[in-house]
Amino acid sequence: MTRLFRSTRPMRALLAAFVDGGMVWRHGYDLSKETGVKSGTLYPLLMRFADRGWVEARWTEAAAPGRPPRHIYRLTPEGQRIAAEAAAGDPALRLSPA
Repeated sequence: MTRLFRSTRPMRALLAAFVDGGMVWRHGYDLSKETGVKSGTLYPLLMRFADRGWVEARWTEAAAPGRPPRHIYRLTPEGQRIAAEAAAGDPALRLSPA
């Protein structure tokens, strides 16, 4: 069964940032700076997107010694479809069952 939900401004901003960046891997911090979405909203959205198969995430090595590894994210083909629907102004996006 497919369910609908209302998209939010932070969700649309995050999807738009991914679309604007192409298929490039992105750090959460960079996405937050670009979109203005605070980390308390951003990371739960990224986890939800990953759970639904819209975004893939992986660990990357630390940029400097003593720094922790970081997650990076990019859209999946399904995420690209959802982002295109959001860009087309669809107020209710279709989700696969969770």
